[in-house]
Amino acid sequence: MRDNTPPHSPYVLEGAAEDDEDELVYVGDADEVLDAWENEANEGDEDEDDMDGELNAGEEAAAGSRSKGRDDAKLTFRKHTSSVFCGKLHPTLDLAVTGGEDDKAYVWNTTTGEVVHEVTNHTDSVISVGFSHDGAYVATADMAGNIQVLKASQNYRKVWEFNMGDTCWMRWHEAAHILLAGAESGEVYVWRIPSGDCKVLQGHGVSCETAQLTHDGKKLAVGYSDGHFKLWDLKTNTTTLEVTPGTAGLSANITSLAVDRDNQLFVAGGENGRACVIGSSGVVGVLAGQDDSSIEAVLVDYPEFELKVAATGSLQGKITIWDVARQTKRVECTDEDPTGITNMVWLKDNMICAGTLGGRIKAWDLRSGAMRFALEGHEDDVHSIVYHKEKNIILSTSEDGTAKIFEVPA
Repeated sequence: MRDNTPPHSPYVLEGAAEDDEDELVYVGDADEVLDAWENEANEGDEDEDDMDGELNAGEEAAAGSRSKGRDDAKLTFRKHTSSVFCGKLHPTLDLAVTGGEDDKAYVWNTTTGEVVHEVTNHTDSVISVGFSHDGAYVATADMAGNIQVLKASQNYRKVWEFNMGDTCWMRWHEAAHILLAGAESGEVYVWRIPSGDCKVLQGHGVSCETAQLTHDGKKLAVGYSDGHFKLWDLKTNTTTLEVTPGTAGLSANITSLAVDRDNQLFVAGGENGRACVIGSSGVVGVLAGQDDSSIEAVLVDYPEFELKVAATGSLQGKITIWDVARQTKRVECTDEDPTGITNMVWLKDNMICAGTLGGRIKAWDLRSGAMRFALEGHEDDVHSIVYHKEKNIILSTSEDGTAKIFEVPA
């Protein structure tokens, strides 16, 4: 099936297509598709209702401090019965969606802990979740490849479903109702929601491990398990840049990617401890050498900072801030109790924040490397953290079976 563009989703609920007036007519014309997607950036579904009045209140999750140890969380969500792998925050409402090893995903209120909707019918661990850019849809994906999309304003009615085989990641486009997912077999699927029109970016026989959209939404940087890097043009379905395995040491699984604000530079972190800067003509420099353990997270281009900086976080617990132009180390973040880094985000006020294998969420001043705060509460590894800049809150998920909401300390 993956040798050709797949048919429409085998599951499009009756009446779902009629709910949206801006569906694609024909997916084969790539220029027409991308133009339509870009035009949608400032448009919303005409039939969207006020979601505040549509939410179904469910069971209330336990919130507050643990019975032992310090807990800095504003709220703890305990509905999952095993590890919570992923989570995302709604762009405007006080909502989160989380997914876990219990084959469940929940939409829940971040101020009360109440379950708004329970996503059922997954038969494997839910490893990716997310709200669309406008919050109109929520998508969940499990490890076996079952992807479901629900429409929030219609009481979280399922409007689309697809099974793509073993899944590595899934994410929404940041300006349109476009869903993307990477497969263990190497392909990247690009769907228009809710019509299910689909394009496939062909793989080369190895798993598609990670991906990052450019900020203009036109291209997709993809990292593969053999160290391959490809930059795909979503309009033409072609690669505009390719870095083959072995170039500048990218010979192992690419674990993380970041794109600068100008959409010209990419940072790729590898399992072999390499972090490379990639420009329009290929690799232009190496930020981290093979002395470090796996680079699990990378960031680039802190907003409104005087220099173009990048950050790398390793399983050794080391976070380094780099001067991208000079490709030199600017500062190392200090930590008296270093534990492996799992993921990182930029925060306001010149801070970088990381989830760790020890369960803490830590933040440093990216100018000096000094630690600004460490948030306690999780009893096991942090799997993901996401940040809502306007609300200044962090959502974290953990191996301990909980998701937590933290307010960023002043």
